[in-house]
Amino acid sequence: MRKIPLLATLVLAASVLAAPPAQAESFPFQNPRLPVERRVDDLLGRLTLQEKLGLLHQSQAAIPRLGVAYHKNGTEALHGVAWSNHLNDNWNQKLASGTVFPQAVGLASTWDPGLIKKVGSAVGDEVRGYNDADPILWGLQVWAPVVDLLRDPRAGRNEEGYSEDPLLTGAISTAYGKGLQGDDPFYLKAAPVLKHYLAYNNETNRSLSSSNLTPKLKHEYYEQAFKAAVSANAATGVMASYQLVNGRPDHVNPDLNSTVRSWTDRTLYNVSDAWGPHALTDLEKYYDTKPEAFAAVLKAGLDSYTIDNSDSGPLTEHLTAALDQGLITEADVDTAVRHVLTIRTRLGHFDPDGGPYKKITKDVINSPAHQRLNREAAGEAAVLLRNSGVLPLSSPKSAAVVGPLADTLYRDWYSGEMPYEVTPLDGIKERVADVSTGTGLERIALKHLASGKYITATGTGPDDNAALIDTAPTAASQWDLTDWTDGVSTLRNAGNGKLLGGDWRSLDTDDDEPNGWYVQQQFALERQSDGSYLIRYAGYESVEGWFALPDPYVSVSADGTLGLAPKAEAARFGKEIVSDGVAAAAEQAAKAEVAVVVVGSHPFVSGREFHDRSSLRLGDGQLRLIEAVRKANPRTVVVLETSYPVIVDAPTLLWTTHAGSETGHAVADVLFGDVNPAGRLTQTWPAGDDLPSIFDYDLAKTGMTYLYGDDDPLYAFGHGLSYTSFAYRDLKVRGSTVSVKVTNTGRVKGDEVVQLYTHQRESRFEQPVKQLRGFERVTLRPGQTRTVTFTLKRPDLAVWDYTRGRWAVERATHDVLVGSASDRIRLSTTLRVPGERIPVRDLARTTRAMDFDDYSGVVFADETKAAGEAVEGSAGDWISFTGASFGSRFTAGVSSASGGAIELRSGSPTGDLLGTVQVPATGGIYQWGTATGTVKAGTGDLYVVFKGDLRIRDFALAR
Repeated sequence: MRKIPLLATLVLAASVLAAPPAQAESFPFQNPRLPVERRVDDLLGRLTLQEKLGLLHQSQAAIPRLGVAYHKNGTEALHGVAWSNHLNDNWNQKLASGTVFPQAVGLASTWDPGLIKKVGSAVGDEVRGYNDADPILWGLQVWAPVVDLLRDPRAGRNEEGYSEDPLLTGAISTAYGKGLQGDDPFYLKAAPVLKHYLAYNNETNRSLSSSNLTPKLKHEYYEQAFKAAVSANAATGVMASYQLVNGRPDHVNPDLNSTVRSWTDRTLYNVSDAWGPHALTDLEKYYDTKPEAFAAVLKAGLDSYTIDNSDSGPLTEHLTAALDQGLITEADVDTAVRHVLTIRTRLGHFDPDGGPYKKITKDVINSPAHQRLNREAAGEAAVLLRNSGVLPLSSPKSAAVVGPLADTLYRDWYSGEMPYEVTPLDGIKERVADVSTGTGLERIALKHLASGKYITATGTGPDDNAALIDTAPTAASQWDLTDWTDGVSTLRNAGNGKLLGGDWRSLDTDDDEPNGWYVQQQFALERQSDGSYLIRYAGYESVEGWFALPDPYVSVSADGTLGLAPKAEAARFGKEIVSDGVAAAAEQAAKAEVAVVVVGSHPFVSGREFHDRSSLRLGDGQLRLIEAVRKANPRTVVVLETSYPVIVDAPTLLWTTHAGSETGHAVADVLFGDVNPAGRLTQTWPAGDDLPSIFDYDLAKTGMTYLYGDDDPLYAFGHGLSYTSFAYRDLKVRGSTVSVKVTNTGRVKGDEVVQLYTHQRESRFEQPVKQLRGFERVTLRPGQTRTVTFTLKRPDLAVWDYTRGRWAVERATHDVLVGSASDRIRLSTTLRVPGERIPVRDLARTTRAMDFDDYSGVVFADETKAAGEAVEGSAGDWISFTGASFGSRFTAGVSSASGGAIELRSGSPTGDLLGTVQVPATGGIYQWGTATGTVKAGTGDLYVVFKGDLRIRDFALAR
């Protein structure tokens, strides 16, 4: 176990840059006995305008005259302290080397908020420990947890989120946030910020794409996970997301100031994502000038700008210009600075003794207690997907442990370095005397068909370009091929042990692992009809416009060096297998009593921030390995270690995320029965790749997630098996209490995750197939029975009534469903809920166009850059309003550059024409005018059909 590097020079730098203690004079803001509002007002009143503006930056300079120390926002702490950027070296990640807990999606698969609070508390302790070692590098505002809902498993940041379900996500994020904060009623151990508000679940075109959200799904689904944590005071702010929602960049989403702050009576400190304010002008072209954009960010409710590394100069310049131009006032600045100072006060920054959490030192980092907690969390997180009876293993005398992840662990983009590693091979070796192993990889040579020469590594430096040299394969021209997921592979040179990588159009071997922002060590071997191969370069930078080579392939220059070129100029290669690791692994498995195949994903390859997957398939090489070992030894266990769902099946299959240093111990604990698996999936694993567009956020239309899906998945939301069995009986609903008796009917102690769902049978609005309303993880001895009780209150069953813009509980019958997974309901009953009938929609009143019942072709747009939403359509697009009554005098708020028309039809978009209303050209999308006309009055379903390019803000059909 290597020691954590805590450089004395950094500690010295911290002491130099930190402000001195308060002068002999004691200011009221330094008095812990005063109310926080008074302390903040006192400090605010002592600041100059330039000092205030500087506090709106991520990197906040010390103010020595007031004894205010330097502070930096944004320590990454998603599943352990991960990284930060130093004041004097902003371009490089400074990685922590503490406890790395399971990835976030793995933590959630425990379905155990109590455990997750302990994990959050341990991470909060280590944040304090790192801050104790270097307060300049390691700030106490942490950017975690990630609350983005996992509505599409292809999304690159799947590993960072918790679940596709808002209730489960809210419960886990609340637990983790409360752990990070600590239990003091006022002071904060760390200040958690929720990422990323709102509806952010695609990396492709993430700064330009717009998430189309219906009002119903926005309120009922996308907001709920954030609301849960904020309303429970488990977070101190939110971070704005990169993309747009309904046509408006989230960095100027007015909900940040209104909706989000309404969820709590405590002060929130909201932050931008990195470079987000600059994107408003530089990429999105939403504003013409920096002062205009930066003023809009402030007025929308963000209090911190994560831009320009540690240089607050540009921020100060742009906001000063905004003040001079009257775009904001100093009162606007003061409001944001109050939010900053309130959270810093709660962190103890202005207390003479630093507050109660200041006593936590670097000694807590990677402590034995945290290592034990890591092992416990990784064990609880593991999900047994299938079991043919092989598990648990019973004292085998020999084992073959094979696969590309058998004897290695990987960190991800949002984790620190692991100070030690216990691999699955290590964990199994502690329990089995005779263990054989191997990677199960093919070692190949790639022969250039035109020249007969092989791709050869020439060295390990950045200028040592790979070239066509060897005429017969040597170690330098042999490559270990790992097929990860989505058809993307890595190639490790057998001679120097380095990976082949793209180095800005050239190819070299100077990297130990896939790494960096662009991850340039990724390739796809594409087999052609004649048996030859083209090698596509899959480095992440290939999607950037400046790369100017959107479809790069490996090419050969005149001197034999390798480079990248368009597909038409790609070189053709023959793939020769030098040694067959798959066959070798199968041979080992045949000789062993049991075989364990450890396969999965690499957290940096094909699916990570900045890159979505196009397929859910596990790599071909890994699938061949599984099948070969299974054929050689029926007693085969497949351990699948991934950051996201993949399509793979096996008779005995255990899933885990990349779970940190203790992964191997935890896997072995489950395989050998010391831990009875009780992890449950937190998202649906689809059975195939035939999925809707990743840009379509309307779950009710796409059928994504268990809430709206009606296809049979590979594995359902909530799925997970145990080494014991459980019986359910006596489901009762009394008042607001739902109870069920659960008995362990097996022979060993185990945990069951009891899940409560409901389905509303009758509704004015489209309802989910079922919806999670509660869950509890319970431990039962053999034969033990426990009554599990849930609280289900009438307001919990409210739906968003977009016809009136409020929550409503409808009079309806609800199915009450209890089971062990969303597709394994054990008992059900019904509950008749008294409520209201939604009245017939009266379109004589002014109705927002966004409050439609259905739509086709349209997109949702911003009414103005500051606030409001509208519906934008072209010829043939439509919106509909169901069960309505309407008059004949039509008036609509419209905008259009060129003009058009609106048709009103009855019953369908091609139904009886009630009238046509001309839309005048208003001069632009933000220049609103009025369209009026007379149509036929009536009742029923009204369709508003677009003719021409235009936007509709609202309308009325007066009588």
